[in-house]
Amino acid sequence: MRRLFSAIAIAMTFLIVPAQAQTIGYADAIDILSQSCGEDIQRHCSTATLANFGIGDCLRRSAISNSCSTALTRVTASLQARQEAQANAERICATDVRRLCPMTEAGRGRILRCLLKASPSASAACNTAITNAGWR
Repeated sequence: MRRLFSAIAIAMTFLIVPAQAQTIGYADAIDILSQSCGEDIQRHCSTATLANFGIGDCLRRSAISNSCSTALTRVTASLQARQEAQANAERICATDVRRLCPMTEAGRGRILRCLLKASPSASAACNTAITNAGWR
């Protein structure tokens, strides 16, 4: 019986606290890569551009240090998680938009502003999507 209550308590914790992906923006990605991969960038990718993740692509094709490889993997995963959150936020927040912002005209970030203002009343999933998308 005690194990059952422990299992229920653990399950409730996961249901109450929304999962949050650790996402970063491009500026933070550049900072992390410059700190962890500075020497590798100078050695292998000095002519690579920032555009279209050119440095990241160059680093992936090069023999780089372990610390740089770890940072590159972490940065890539975080940027992908942010892009996925941005792509899915509208779907995830659709019910909240209908409920909390029914009179808000779409465009120019008005719906996002409404959701941010109403965030205490928005669902945990919507709040998590907005945060992971980097919009908060």
